[in-house]
Formats: sequence, structure tokens, C-alpha cells
Amino acid sequence: MGKKVKKEVEPPPKDVFDPLSIESKKAATVVLMLNSPEEEVLAKACDAIYKFASKGDENKVTLLSLGAVEPLFKLVSHEDPLVRRNAIMVFGIMASNNDVRKLLRELDVTNSVIARLAPEEDIVVHEFASLCLAHMAVEYTSKVQIFEQGGLEPLIRLLSSPDPDVKKNSVECIYHLVQDFQSRAAVRELNAIPALLELLKSEYPVVQLLALKTFGVISNDRETRIILRENQGLEHLFKILETKEFNDLHVEALAVVANCLEDVDTMQLIQQTGGLKKLLSFAEMSTIPDIQKNAAKAITKAAYDPENRKILHEEEIEKCLITLLGTDNDGAKAAASQAISAMCENLASKDAFGIQGIPQLVQLLSSENEEVKEAAAIALANLTTGSPSNASAVAEAEGIEPLINVLSAKRDGTVANAAAILTNMAMQEPLRLSIHGVMNAIVEPLQSTNSLVQSKAALTVAALGCDADARTELRNASGLEPLVKLLHSKNDEVRRNACWAVMVCASDELTAVELCRLGALDILEEINLSTGRKNNFSEGALDKLLDNNLSQKYSQMGYLSSSNIITDGFYDYGQVKPGVKLLSLEELSIQELNDHRAIILVNAKLPEVSPSAEDKSQDLYYGRTASSSSIRKSSKERTRKGKGKKEEDKPKEEEELQTMPKVQQEVIFEKLPWLPPFDSILLDYITDASKIILPLTTTKEQVVALALFVADKMGGPIERDKLHEFSWELHISEIEFELKCNVVPIGKIKKGTFYHRALLFKVIADRIGIGCSLVRGEYGRAWNEVKLVDDSPQGITGLLLPPQMYIVDLMYQPGCLMKQGSAEADHYQRI
Repeated sequence: MGKKVKKEVEPPPKDVFDPLSIESKKAATVVLMLNSPEEEVLAKACDAIYKFASKGDENKVTLLSLGAVEPLFKLVSHEDPLVRRNAIMVFGIMASNNDVRKLLRELDVTNSVIARLAPEEDIVVHEFASLCLAHMAVEYTSKVQIFEQGGLEPLIRLLSSPDPDVKKNSVECIYHLVQDFQSRAAVRELNAIPALLELLKSEYPVVQLLALKTFGVISNDRETRIILRENQGLEHLFKILETKEFNDLHVEALAVVANCLEDVDTMQLIQQTGGLKKLLSFAEMSTIPDIQKNAAKAITKAAYDPENRKILHEEEIEKCLITLLGTDNDGAKAAASQAISAMCENLASKDAFGIQGIPQLVQLLSSENEEVKEAAAIALANLTTGSPSNASAVAEAEGIEPLINVLSAKRDGTVANAAAILTNMAMQEPLRLSIHGVMNAIVEPLQSTNSLVQSKAALTVAALGCDADARTELRNASGLEPLVKLLHSKNDEVRRNACWAVMVCASDELTAVELCRLGALDILEEINLSTGRKNNFSEGALDKLLDNNLSQKYSQMGYLSSSNIITDGFYDYGQVKPGVKLLSLEELSIQELNDHRAIILVNAKLPEVSPSAEDKSQDLYYGRTASSSSIRKSSKERTRKGKGKKEEDKPKEEEELQTMPKVQQEVIFEKLPWLPPFDSILLDYITDASKIILPLTTTKEQVVALALFVADKMGGPIERDKLHEFSWELHISEIEFELKCNVVPIGKIKKGTFYHRALLFKVIADRIGIGCSLVRGEYGRAWNEVKLVDDSPQGITGLLLPPQMYIVDLMYQPGCLMKQGSAEADHYQRI
């Protein structure tokens, strides 16, 4: 038998470690394994970390704190495919955490991740690399990095991947990237449109939605819209809109259509193919608020083009928008109102909306939603601009009260447009007269810090201020002060409209005086000195202000023209420097006696409250304590004028007043409104002068007769060399002392010098219809200028000569007429 030989087994090499299976439940241990040189260990470690990170955001933060990101970053580019795949899977899910993304940006991982999008890489690698980039592309810095490092091209290539997750991640990343204009242009140049359109056919709604959202951004560029149209993109979009199963995509699809409708060519194409009718019908019939809103927004965008507005009108867009106004959704109402505003540029549409749309828009002014309220106000402002019929329709829809309420709305745009609507309505006198209460409400907008609101509010004041009641309302509401402040505005339109409003409001004396008191005169003078700040209305406002405050005008300018008619309440304070504000007559009358020049008052108006005697008249009207009899008389007069007072009540009231204590009577007196003293003598002068002068046939005869009349009442003619002996100053002082007041009625002056006589001449001439001006000179001089037509030269008949200006002598040779510019006239004016 043969002998068996025993075979010896070779022992393993001494430097090889026996295989060891390790189970670890600590993340920190597995993170340490990421630094292993063994591919199998690395792959398993990455896989374990992927599973751990997938369980929640807290685990991602834990891995971040354990320092897992840095070694994972190295493994993303590992030569072993399995390690590389598992590492990029971890990156894909961890990048959803904001803190992780921050570290990834610092490590500049984008280049390595973009490299994993290469065609030779596994689909799983494509999926998670694109997912990582989609997460990172949320931040602007990463967008720039991805674009600059060439990430867009491989992402576009992956839109055609067979894997739906890869498509989803890639299109999501592209959506984030195209928020930047550079990426939008690159998408177009890299021919991504066809691939994106293919995604609209995907069986996965999320892919379709992301593709539509991407189109919603890139279709803002006209060049992209052209490519989209050339690739039958509109057909794809309308297929989605026509498919009920895709109703969750309709909002985004409408947003893309809205952008496309901005182009006239696209609009015409859609109209020709019947798509526009479908779109409008779709908007009307839909019950989904966001669809209604986006449909209205699409119309708004399209309506910015004139040709598009014409096409939309032909398709009776007005009916669709009016229907949308009646929806229950505030967003749809606001969007429909905005579309109406845009369509108003088409006159035919503007008329169409006026019939049915205005009542609904007026109702929306009372909405609790501020956006709806503002959109309705803008629409009504556009509808009423240049359309009297629409302005009337607002009034017929009872829109005045809601508009006044809207003047105190929270949004500046709402307030500004409400003011604009009221201005448009005020262009028609019947409507203007029906608008009440606006001036009270406009005070707040006048005080706004928004220049548009200020401008529109001032314009409203200008439109409504031509009515006396409106001016009184504004004055009583303390609205003149904020209006005057707007004259300081650095905004040209605000300043212009404020000047316009001041010019209109200065149409009556009370308002003009108040405007002057508030400093409007000084501001307007300053504006008119500046070539850059003055405007068409600043000079007119200044003239109007002075023309309706003749006391201020004469004191400041030293001149009243023949068209400046002196009325009761005028007073001559004397010359004042520019910028000095005149005190009111009431303020001047209660000042203590002083040595300043007497203030000459013109007031021939019979008072409404007339004491029984002249001495009581002076007591009552100069602010001193009146006797109880004058108080009683005043009370009787008021009772007589009171409404609803019965005759049998009057004796009872008088008896009660008589039995009142004196102190109580004085309290009643103090509550009476202040009135300027009545000048009965001046009234007699006017009456007598009328009887003497009006029967005269020629203006020259009337001027001469009036000059003789005035001179006679003011002390007669004075010899030139004895002028210094004419003690008119003492006479005036005696009157002041007698009245205990610095204000002297002109009728009381029996010794008057140049400026007294010239003023009286102007006062009476204005009352009886003789045109003359009043000019203040130096050293107490003043004179009147009249225009007279000279007689035709002897032997020539029928020759009409131009009128000549003459100075009227009221001092030396009363009635003498001196041609302006002559030596005689110059002598009278200066010596």
C-alpha cells in the first residue's frame, strides 16, 4: 500500500488583518469611519449615514456638528463608484438643511457636485447630485456659482433623463437659477425650451408644475416668448387649461399665457385659433379663485398694448371682467379692477364699463380689504378721467359718500385716486354742487407725507374751491394751513397744484386774508423770484391773493388798479415792507393808542346789530364795555333774526335780559361777533356824490365833479405854499383820542391830506362806476389816475383818439387834470 503524504496549509501573511464585522449604534463612530482607506468601509459608512440623515433634520444637524461634511466632500470625488454614489446620496439629502448649505458654500462644493452630472455617472448619482444643486440654488450666491461653473448645460441635458426624479430635480434647480436674468438668457441659448415643453407631457404632476413655473419666469423675456410660440408652446398650454384633470396646473399655466399675451402677434394667433374665446370663457366659468385672479392678471398684462386692447374689446372682454368683479374672492376682485384700469385706455371699453361696471366698483370702495379698495379706486379714477358720462355714473351710483370715506383709507394709492375721482366729478358744475363734506375730509390727505396724495388732494381743493360754500368749509376745517405748507414742497407737481388751489381759494376776501395771515403771500413771492420753482399758477395765485385782500395789496404794493374795487372793510395801514403780515382790523382796533400813523377805515355797510345811538355804536364796535341798553338792543336784533322765534316769546326774552345782572350782560356782549365800526358819514358821501355826479354826461365832467366833492369834504383847496400850515395831523390825533382807537373811519376826517383824499376819491369812484387807480407815493403823497379820451382836434370830426392817463388834483386846484408824465403832474406827485 502506498504511503499517504500529509499536505501542509500555508499560514496567512503576517501583515493581513482577519475580517472583522463591527456593529455601531453611535453616529460619531461611523463618521470616524469616513476617513478609512478601505472602499468597502467607506461605502458602508456612507450608506449608514445616508439612512441616519434621512430620518430627520435633527440628524442632519448632528452629523454637521460631528464634522461629517468635510470627509464626505472628499468622498464625492472618490475613484470608487460605489463610494462616490453613496457620498453624493448623503450630500443630496443633507443639503436641505440651511446650516449644511452654508458650510457647503464655504467648502465650494458646487464644482465637484456638477462633475457628478456627467453622462458616464450612474442615474442614482445624477438624482442626488441634481437634488443637492436644487437645494443649493435657493441662495443667490450658489446660483452664481452654479452658473459660472457651467452647471446649467448638464442640468438641461438631464431634462431628457429616463428617470423622473432626475428630471424633477434638474428642472427644479433650473427654476431657481432662472430667477437671475443671466441664466434666463443662457437657457434660451442652450435650446432648453423644447426639453421643458416635453416635461409638460410628463405623467408626474410635480414635474409638470415645475416646468410651468420655469416657463412663468423665462417667458418674461420677449425672445423666449417667440421661441415658445415657434415650438407650439401655446398649444401645450391650452391643452393643460382644457383638461379638467390638470386643474392643479391651471394657475401656473395661466401665468405663462399671461406673459405670452403681451405680444400682439401671440394675441392675434390666439384670437385666430379661437384660444382667446376659450380663455375668457374659462375665466368666467371657473370657480377656483386663483384661476379667476390669474386670468384677470393675464388680461391686465395684455391690455398694456394698444393693439391688444383693441382685440380684447372685440372679444367683449368687458363682460368677463364685470363678471369677475362679482366673485366672492377679494384677489379676483382686485385683479379684475386692475384689468379694467388697463382697458380704460381704449375709449370704447371705457364707455362699456361705465354702464355696468361703475356701480360694482363703487360698492368695492366699501370693501374691508384694502387691496380691493385701492384697485377699485384706481379703476374709477381711470374711468372718470376725460369721461363726463362716467363721472355722472359714479354720482348716480351714490359714490360720493364712499369716496369721501375712502379719503381716510390706510393706503396712499387709495386716497390719491379717491381724490382724483372727486376732481374728475367736480369738472361738471351740477356734480360739483352735489358734492358736500369733501373739504372736511381732504384736510388729512393735505397733511400726508406722500407727494402723490398731496398733489391729488391739492388738485381736489382747486377743483372744488370755486364754490364759496366749499371755501368756507375748508377754512372752518383748518384746511388752509396744510395747503399753504404745500407751497414749500420740493416736488414740482405738488407745488404747482398747491399754487393752483391757493389761486382758486383766494377768490373771496375772508379766505384771501386768512391765506395771507398763514404766510401764503411771502411764500408765493419767494417762489416767483426763482426761475426753477415758479410755475403757471404761482404768479396768478399771488395776484389773486392780493386782488382779494386789497388792504394787504395797497400796503405792500402801494397800488390799486381800476379793477381793484374797494369794498367795505378795507383799511389803509400805510406802507409795509415785503414779508410783513398785516394784523386784522379787529386786532388793530383793540390795540392801545400809539403814535403810529392812523389806520384809515372804509366801511359804509349798515351793521346787522345797530345800537340806538352813535356813541353806543362806537362803544360797541371798538370793543369797549357797552351799556346794557346797547346789549339789549343787540339781543333784540338777534332775536328778530332768529329762526323759529315766536312773536309772543320776544317780550319775555327782553324782560329776562333786563333783569340780568350787569356782569352777565357783559358776558353776552363779549360773545357777540366783532364788527367794524359803521361810517354813516361815508354812506352819506356816497349817496350825495351819486346824486350830483351820475347825471353828468361825460367821464371827464364826473371826475372833475368828484374831485371838487372830495376836496370839499376834506378841508377844501390848500395853497401850495401854505401846505405846512394845514394841521391835518392834529385833527387826526384828536379823532383817535376821541375814539380811543388807532382805527379812524374815513368819514370822520374833515382835514385830509393827499393820501386821505386819494383814498376817498377811489372809494366813491368805485361805488359810482368811475374807473380810477390809487397810487401811493413817498412822504405821505398819494394820487388817483384816470383814463380819459381827449376831444378831437379842432376841425376834425369822427376821429377816435386813444385814452390818455391823467393825474387828478385833489389838493391845490381840485378838479385840475394833469397829463401823466407832465411837469405839472410830476410836481404834484413829488413836491
